[in-house]
Amino acid sequence: MTSAILVLLSKFPSWVPRRSALVNILVLTTSFSTASVLGYDASMMNALNILPSYTDYFSLSAATIGLNSGIVWIGACVGSVGLMKLPDYIGRKPAMFYSAIVAVIGSALQAASQDIAMFLVARFILGIGLGGTYVSVPLLIAETLPLKYRALGLGAFTDLYYVGGLLSSGITYGTAKMNSTWAWRLPSLLQIIFTFVSIAVLPWVPESPRYLADHGRHDEALLSLAQCCSDGDITAPEAQAQLLQIQQALELERHVEAPSIKQICLHPGLRKRMIIVFTVAAFSMLVGSNLFSYYLGTALSNAGVTDSTTQLEINIILNAFALVVSIAGTFLADRLGRINLIQISTFFCAIFLFIIGALTKYYGNSTNKSAIYANVGMIFLAQGSYSFGWTPVSVMYPPEVLNYQIRSIGMSWFTTWQNMILLVPIFAFPVAIEKIGWIIYMLNGGFDILIMFVIGFYWVETKNLSLEEVSGLFEPQVREHMIGIEDAIREADAEGVQVLEIKGSKATVAQAQTTSIDPK
Repeated sequence: MTSAILVLLSKFPSWVPRRSALVNILVLTTSFSTASVLGYDASMMNALNILPSYTDYFSLSAATIGLNSGIVWIGACVGSVGLMKLPDYIGRKPAMFYSAIVAVIGSALQAASQDIAMFLVARFILGIGLGGTYVSVPLLIAETLPLKYRALGLGAFTDLYYVGGLLSSGITYGTAKMNSTWAWRLPSLLQIIFTFVSIAVLPWVPESPRYLADHGRHDEALLSLAQCCSDGDITAPEAQAQLLQIQQALELERHVEAPSIKQICLHPGLRKRMIIVFTVAAFSMLVGSNLFSYYLGTALSNAGVTDSTTQLEINIILNAFALVVSIAGTFLADRLGRINLIQISTFFCAIFLFIIGALTKYYGNSTNKSAIYANVGMIFLAQGSYSFGWTPVSVMYPPEVLNYQIRSIGMSWFTTWQNMILLVPIFAFPVAIEKIGWIIYMLNGGFDILIMFVIGFYWVETKNLSLEEVSGLFEPQVREHMIGIEDAIREADAEGVQVLEIKGSKATVAQAQTTSIDPK
């Protein structure tokens, strides 16, 4: 019965265009379902917390303001854990579709909320949908896009966070003039548009070739690869070579490891992968950006900017600035490398947090315009520093370091850890800024220095490596037996499609090279 249900859920229409350039653009468009919605939601709640029509309608206190903002992340934790294996069971595309539908339901209920209880339930449901899409969308992008576009695709996935934030800032700035509850209902309703865009695009993008190959659908996996790199030509050496390497990597993983919790803890390579993923989740939420993402109004008030209209205008400009900087960081990810990009981002974020703390201590709540402008400028530079590295790399890096067997589980835990850790600044910042004021910026800046040491010591560089080649950084035996992509291309070019037993099972090269591997 369960198998029949999974088969039914996995059925999904597919009308993939022939041109690879168009296919890759459509794959990128699917990222709208999560990144833009998250950015829209963060900016929207930031703006709504400033609007009297919202705070007065729900009679919000400092505690309930934090709960209204944070409940969506609690739902995201539930969604990411509850839907952990769904992409492995029914595919990346169907898992993304059903998660997106849940997010649409949550957004609609949020816009229709009549009291705070309904609002909280709606945001919890929205969070469940976002948690599911945050697991499935990076998998689809990382496993489907060709290597030369992978950094751009995964980086753009989080860059679009600011597209949603920018649009939300503009919308809430306009609806703030409404003298009714539509001042906050309309922004909530328009949140659905991004998810509808991604749902509409799904039938025109291919399924992950890694997922198809793992389920024995090698002919479909080859076609999926060809659709993304060779205009649908399955005889192209590049498509054949990628399938050869994917098949070999899957076979090596089956011999070397099993994706159980016990095996993950005991196996050095898997354990290191998960520790790295945990550090990405924790550090990306604690570097300091969330001091401004959800409570920009409070930060600006402490800097001396108290007018709500001015705060909304600054919110719009800040999102536009962060978007431009994050796009620049995305294009530099393959040139600088993931680690260098993050180190630069963290270092400057720490410096500007220290300056904000000093300015807030000596000039907070003052009428000194020069000090106010300087503090606002430092807030922009701190957010820009975060956006330069952490925005693109925070979702780019985890699916790269995780191998196929634990990629879905790892992304689920990454999303869960990230959302749980995010609750710390969301709930703690209003209290901390009230109790210790400027010191919170100093503490956060000092923590950023510690982050830099951990990254430099423990992370590995993944730029310009296929997902399968990254495994060689964690398991020496994989590095010894894995055929390089250039060698695979030469072999595929020399022997043609016969090198792959597409209707059978494994590539002939993979069979020859995996038989002698010690499963331990």
